Amino acid sequence: MRVVILGSTGSIGTQALNVIRNHPDKFEVVGLGAGGNQLELLAAQTQEFRVSTVAVANQDSAPALKELLPGVAVWAGSEALAELAALAGPGGVVLNGITGSVGLGPTLAALHSGAQLALANKESLVAGGKLVADAMVRPGQITPVDSEHSAIAQALRSGRHHKGLTSPEVDGTSEVARLILTASGGPFRGCTRAQLQDVTAQQALNHPTWDMGPVVTINSATLMNKGLELIEAAYLFDMSPQQIVPVVHPQSVIHSMVEFCDGSTIAQASPPDMQLPIALGLSWPDRLPKVATPCRWDTATSWDFEPLDDAVFPAVNLAREAVATSALHPAVMNAANEEAVAAFLTDRISYLAIIDIVSQVVADFSAPETVDLAQVQAAEAWARHRAQAEIAKAGK
Repeated sequence: MRVVILGSTGSIGTQALNVIRNHPDKFEVVGLGAGGNQLELLAAQTQEFRVSTVAVANQDSAPALKELLPGVAVWAGSEALAELAALAGPGGVVLNGITGSVGLGPTLAALHSGAQLALANKESLVAGGKLVADAMVRPGQITPVDSEHSAIAQALRSGRHHKGLTSPEVDGTSEVARLILTASGGPFRGCTRAQLQDVTAQQALNHPTWDMGPVVTINSATLMNKGLELIEAAYLFDMSPQQIVPVVHPQSVIHSMVEFCDGSTIAQASPPDMQLPIALGLSWPDRLPKVATPCRWDTATSWDFEPLDDAVFPAVNLAREAVATSALHPAVMNAANEEAVAAFLTDRISYLAIIDIVSQVVADFSAPETVDLAQVQAAEAWARHRAQAEIAKAGK
């Protein structure tokens, strides 16, 4: 199968290449794309997998990359990753592991090309869920790669659910009552709001379960990550925000669950290892052998589940309100959050100010009646500008 990997030097991309490395007879890597900050790693990946075309978003990185990769086509610039996404074509798969709303353009390009989209860039759906739905050329063209949404997609095979972007069929009735999103609780599980007043970026980056990039890790600390996943699930599986229920599960072994109309709940369990949902994203609906270590059933263990503390972690309810208000409010929420997280990481605002700022920006936004890519970009630009004003007011 022809594969294009976007974000190849990041956590998702490097793990995807490891899956491919272990199953060389299944995949042919035809394109690698990255931001352009880790050129030596990108060059090494290109040489190992004999890739003929690479792309970097940073135009200034192109000359150095061309020197490292003589004879390889090097594309660069703001549209390079979207152009690369079209290389897989019908019958191929594009893994979008880019971080941030800049992943929306490549997501749309991959769908327009007819390729299967293994989607790890949750911001594509958060910022442009309606645009993504409209860009699909066939039902079921998207396979989720987030561990929670991959778990839901797997559990849905136990019942009837002919709805959403992941379903190969669009007609029929659903047997699904609710989707249960599990959350580790992050590094501040069990804390009060007062205890979080003076936390540092270093503390927030100390995630108890997952090894992720800084933005995703801070989002996990505030539980904004779970808010983004709620919006993503609403689009992927065509469920109302009220039918999607987050629950804290510190062990991160149950990755999510589906509750059916008869009262049965199906859960997907595996030790925390992103290679499993990545492999499924590349090979769906088939499974590759020996991707991850399975759970041990011959040793004593226990799994805990706790309700989410909405007072301490208001991001999930903010996400519910945003997706219910308009198609553009989630884009505003995400853009404002990216600005606030960047300010926190550079010690310009406090941890608690992150969601306070995002909430204020979302409340101030008035959405137009129609939605297109230009309006998504305009809404994001407005949100970033507005967030910067709030950051200046809330600064330390």
